Amino acid sequence: MFYAITEAFNTLRDFMSAGGSVLWLIAILAAFMWAIILERIWYFNAGHQEYMGELKSEWDSLSDHSSWKAQQIKDKLISQAKEAVNRYLPLINTCVALAPLFGLLGTVTGMIEVFQVMAFTGGGDARSMAGGVSKATLPTMAGMVVALSGVFATIYLNGASLKREQMLNKVI
Repeated sequence: MFYAITEAFNTLRDFMSAGGSVLWLIAILAAFMWAIILERIWYFNAGHQEYMGELKSEWDSLSDHSSWKAQQIKDKLISQAKEAVNRYLPLINTCVALAPLFGLLGTVTGMIEVFQVMAFTGGGDARSMAGGVSKATLPTMAGMVVALSGVFATIYLNGASLKREQMLNKVI
């Protein structure tokens, strides 16, 4: 068991070193994005029910539900609930959009490395150029994988938030 964990970490270390420094930036972005995604999934599955219970008890504590003031309070409660439901979704979308851009940054830095090798060696040998091209393609692939996984999570979260928003008028 310990050998398998050690081997997995060694493989990850080798992959990260083969991809260059931009790959670490993509890994940090992916960890940040997935932490927010998991928080939203937890909120939709557990935290939202508690929050809606609090809002419903606040609404039920009002004696009058038909006056203009009561309707304004209801609108405020619904607005607060929509804000809670949609919290962090724009940030997740931004992370999804940044991932391929970081991948392209890795492509550019990898290609700069290829050109530097070519300039210093007077044309470069094939092995050095292949290493630079590898450093150029790994961040691109990693950025796209992070973005695609984020897109699938965003589709789920947008559907879940829309479902929760539609339920608001029934609850309050």
